[in-house]
Amino acid sequence: MATVKPPAVAGMFYPADAATLAAEIDAFLAQAEPPPGPPPKALIAPHAGYVYSGPVAASAYARLLPAADRIRRVVILAPSHRVPFRGIAASSADWFRTPLGDVPVDRAAVEAVLELPGVALFDAAFAEEHALEVHLPFLQRVLNRFSIVPFVVGDAEPETVRALLDRLWDGDETLIVVSSDLSHYLDYASARQRDARTTEAIEALEPERIGFHDACGRIPVNGLLLAAREHGLRPQTVDLRNSGDTAGDKSRVVGYGAYVFA
Repeated sequence: MATVKPPAVAGMFYPADAATLAAEIDAFLAQAEPPPGPPPKALIAPHAGYVYSGPVAASAYARLLPAADRIRRVVILAPSHRVPFRGIAASSADWFRTPLGDVPVDRAAVEAVLELPGVALFDAAFAEEHALEVHLPFLQRVLNRFSIVPFVVGDAEPETVRALLDRLWDGDETLIVVSSDLSHYLDYASARQRDARTTEAIEALEPERIGFHDACGRIPVNGLLLAAREHGLRPQTVDLRNSGDTAGDKSRVVGYGAYVFA
């Protein structure tokens, strides 16, 4: 019997009404001005409530529109905010539900990585986690038919993430999405300085320069940087802002960056 992972943060992080949600994402995408270049193999995008980080996430997702028919599978890695655990959690669900519909899980791909050290089924990691869920409606608006291979990353080594990505890398039909915000709760000027340093490290493919306070998704980010270096991908920053630029005051902000790898 097929199992469905229901949404946990619809109506909180993004609209629960399908028409409102689609219109909001489409408005974000319309405001994004993607630079010229091929559609990315991988991207890093933020995971806050859409009013805060939606415009920044759209800057990366707009780059996928020319590949809407080509991309058929999306490997998503998000950090854990709710449940502490070691390793990388996979889901036993067959579908992930959003207000825009159900997204199928590539069960064969999930099974293929469960034999890797540090990767195991752990549904509790997904139950209330927003960092993965908020990316699904964006993918549903920019891609046509696709499946997902979803993971929540706990206390793991970046090399474990790299090994997982190597196993699922494949060709242009597979996209990799890493979910991460940047600095948290600094004043506006301090956040801009810290996030600029983190962006420099991402652009240089130097994961050793990204630490605990630089990005909440630092482990999957750093694993992607290792894999990108191995596979010859070149990163590009397409947006770098914080909540003081989008929908919050500037005394205590969260940083958001959008990066593509091609």
